[in-house]
Amino acid sequence: MRTSLILAVSALLSTIALAQFGGAGGRVAPGVDLSGNWSPAPHEEEISDPAIAEFAGVPINQGAQAWGLAWSPSRVTLPEHQCQVHLAGYIYGGPLNLRIWEDRDPQSQKVIDIRQYISTYEQNRTIWMDNRPHPSAYAPHTWMGFSTGKWENDMLTVYTTHMKMGELRRNGLMESDEATLTEHFIRYGDMMTHVSIITDPLTLTEPFVRSQVFRLTTGEGQAWLYPCEYVDEVADRPRGEVPAYLPGKNPFESEYSKKIHVPVQAELGGAETMYPEIQADMKKGTFPALAKGPSVAPAAPPLGDIVVEHVQGNVYMIGGAGGNIAVQVGDLGALVVDTGNGRYTDKVLAAIRKLTDKPIQYVFNTTMDKDHTGGNEAIRLAGTTITGANVTAEINDATVGAQIIAHEKLLDRMSAPTGQEPAAPTGAWPTDTYTHGQKEVFFNEEPVTAIYQPAAHTDTDSLVFFRRSDVLATGEVFDLNGYPVIDLAHGGSIEGELNALNNILDIAIPKHEEEGGTYIIPGHGRICDEYDVLEYRDMITMIHDRVEDAVKRGLTLDQVEAANYTVDFDSRYGPGNKFVEAVYKSLKK
Repeated sequence: MRTSLILAVSALLSTIALAQFGGAGGRVAPGVDLSGNWSPAPHEEEISDPAIAEFAGVPINQGAQAWGLAWSPSRVTLPEHQCQVHLAGYIYGGPLNLRIWEDRDPQSQKVIDIRQYISTYEQNRTIWMDNRPHPSAYAPHTWMGFSTGKWENDMLTVYTTHMKMGELRRNGLMESDEATLTEHFIRYGDMMTHVSIITDPLTLTEPFVRSQVFRLTTGEGQAWLYPCEYVDEVADRPRGEVPAYLPGKNPFESEYSKKIHVPVQAELGGAETMYPEIQADMKKGTFPALAKGPSVAPAAPPLGDIVVEHVQGNVYMIGGAGGNIAVQVGDLGALVVDTGNGRYTDKVLAAIRKLTDKPIQYVFNTTMDKDHTGGNEAIRLAGTTITGANVTAEINDATVGAQIIAHEKLLDRMSAPTGQEPAAPTGAWPTDTYTHGQKEVFFNEEPVTAIYQPAAHTDTDSLVFFRRSDVLATGEVFDLNGYPVIDLAHGGSIEGELNALNNILDIAIPKHEEEGGTYIIPGHGRICDEYDVLEYRDMITMIHDRVEDAVKRGLTLDQVEAANYTVDFDSRYGPGNKFVEAVYKSLKK
């Protein structure tokens, strides 16, 4: 299979390195010194942006092509996209200055890491050389990802995971956050070749290879700084608007193919366009269909494998117990946001005890869903109430267990009218509710605020914001493992869901170039920052706009589902038919 030819590049590079530097008979200790200031010597691609719909030579699948054709250049005028950074597999291809140096152990002088400063967007990259493991599936992703390196004779080979979703090419082709990157750095005198091999199971059918050549510079060069601060480029833009082309409506789809006089199908990418056989296809006027992407979302870590990640400040995230759990700890004890599905409460409590030996004082619920409230009763009873009364039991139980705080709608949903069976046992009900806007407490020297999100996933949703730690827990409003569930039967709506996602973006502030700053704990999935929510919001908005257009044109639900309006995103979030149905019914209301 032709994929094997691509994968053979790494082995070939190793052979070349052996030949160039003397092979096995060369020096005993592998490695060369890559330190210095480097500047690009363009040889493969001109340093310019590719044209819209210029996808030839990229082994994309149907979903990646649909995403690229939906992309509008106006999207980069959105404030949060203006400072979006190129990913590690793409950033070396543009105009930049590159500085490389080593960090060594002061006693042994062994190399701990190889550091890189990339002037484009002021990126600092660390390549760990001490055999440390890659982070867990719940750890945040960054633009440069997490990289480990090893010397293969005189070639540095680097393996990178935990990269954000971002641009595969700067014309709408996207690389998913499931992609991995293998790189080779080969120095020969004052020149250095860099080869990147991107593997993405969600958008690519074969590995995608790029290469660049750098020249060692004797001076400092110029333009080492690239600060970015976003502004309002478009005045009076409606809140939450995401510029994108509706399916089949990209006016520039054939513009580039006409310019270079080739059939449009030959320019729209796919593995076939990487090989000479495409010329025969162009002569015949027949082109093979692009491969479909995966039909299911990437597998989440198994339930029951409890993982604790420090987010920042006083806040930790516990994953593996159903919905994600946030825990704030300090001198007064613990405050817990959501309690998991209840099947792993013993493990959750053991994890909390490792963080603090003080009692659980507060429990906040973000939603009514059982994978977020299933452990309410057991975790409440493991704690201690410090103020107020338990409104769900007798007044003499006021000091029994921690307080459970939620919006009153959540209490309404968990309880039931007199004589009917409640949805949850009374011990799991909120003991303290709020009715409008938000609920505030000051705990462990930090303001903590529950902020109501009406008619989003349900009518019970709250965001919980740790102001000093700068961490936001979102519950089911933001589910990185799948499309949001719009629970129409329990007060959910697509407009409320989008409003909640835009509220998250209003709260979150990135630290540098759309990375870090405010960290976000989703209902499911890894720790995120503003950019992760931004991509999710953009996706939901684009699907909303497609379905809304279909509703205005009088299409039936069957016709909307047949149109496959989620083809761009299904490989990342799973089949979108249920979500599209909920969006359609919500808009029809």
